[in-house]
Amino acid sequence: MRFFCHAAVVLSLAGASLAGAEVDGWQSRAPRAEITPVFRSVATGGPTGQARLLIEGDGREGLAGSWRKLQAVTGGQRYRFSVWRRTVGLESDAHNAFVTLDWLDAQGRRVADSRPLVADYLKTLPPTSTPEYPRETTNRRQDWVEIAADYEVPQAAVMARIDLHYRWSAKGRVEWSAPSLAQSSAVSASRKARLAAVHYKPQGPTPAANREQYVALIEEAAAQKADLVVLGETLTYVNTGLSYADAAEPIPGPSTQFFGQLARKHQLYLVAGLLERAGHLVYNVSVLIGPDGNILGRYRKVTLPDGEWEGGLTPGRDYPVFDTRFGKVGMMICYDGFFPEVARELTLKGAEVIAWPVWGCNPQLAKARAAENHVYLVSSTYEPVQSNWMLSAIWSHTGDTLAQGQQWGTVSISEVDLETVTRWKSLGDFKGRIPHHTPLPKR
Repeated sequence: MRFFCHAAVVLSLAGASLAGAEVDGWQSRAPRAEITPVFRSVATGGPTGQARLLIEGDGREGLAGSWRKLQAVTGGQRYRFSVWRRTVGLESDAHNAFVTLDWLDAQGRRVADSRPLVADYLKTLPPTSTPEYPRETTNRRQDWVEIAADYEVPQAAVMARIDLHYRWSAKGRVEWSAPSLAQSSAVSASRKARLAAVHYKPQGPTPAANREQYVALIEEAAAQKADLVVLGETLTYVNTGLSYADAAEPIPGPSTQFFGQLARKHQLYLVAGLLERAGHLVYNVSVLIGPDGNILGRYRKVTLPDGEWEGGLTPGRDYPVFDTRFGKVGMMICYDGFFPEVARELTLKGAEVIAWPVWGCNPQLAKARAAENHVYLVSSTYEPVQSNWMLSAIWSHTGDTLAQGQQWGTVSISEVDLETVTRWKSLGDFKGRIPHHTPLPKR
């Protein structure tokens, strides 16, 4: 895509920008004239010296507009989109400065979405394509970030409509540089992971005995080539008769060392629910251990039911997400499942898989947490199947169970593709919309 190289152009008059001006094929636009922001173009200053397209507020609330360009595409082919973004003074980059791509026919209408990655129960419907939302990548150049994505263009599309947006910020600014939409020779990406849920409740009578009871189950998961194995909640406390404080241990400590040896032996990731002692505080935690046997990270349970806070536990406050060899993993614990904020915070931080040690929960909420975030959820519960209160299972982007433990002492495994996009009628790739469509942060 050719970009402009002439001298700086400022499109403004008495503080109000003139939408409709064009710079090298990019046209400034606003949904309504009275909420038009200020548009400018500058010939230099991009991440490696390129030109910049700027949009900024003039102090008024609710301004919205975009730089827009149409580009010819070939239906059925793969394309890569990329642009660099720099922001100044925005409340939320995800809400205020983002990109959309639309696939159009010759008359400028959105085309039917012929792509195969539509949820099974929607395949009988003729969905119309909806805007794509390319995602922020890990590529940085000083204060610039790349936004990029690969797409298979719907068969009927002949044009792509690209919008570089600014929205709702009164005084902030977004700068766009080096936009590109180019045909790609890359094949459809695939990122497989084998996720395992253990359905087992330790029998005690000691923390050490409870740990030992998981050895055969982890070996079974390893024999089935599991990448990630999720164990139960507070597993060194169950059926021991100990208090939370007496069952707690430092992290690193005896349990992480024990499970670290197993993770290293079998070259897999383990999530174990434990009780952590940190000085005078005790936390309900999930620990992620890597295939090198080391602790990759921990999550301290944020929501505490009556029995836990009354028992002297302290809540955590953070929602960490960790990089693994197959993708990004977040964790939550039991009661967290009753609150949509926990899984949503993990999703906004990039989680593709959420590991969930859970004593018991409403399985309809497990379905909701997976579906509303389009994440794979791996739960390990102490509830018997007959109770219908919780399942040890792998849950899909649509909230369906891909695999489920039916008997105590079993391991359920499902292979998933983390590159799979689940498209919904009228929403398309809903997960791509989540960062941009969630409620605005409080002021």
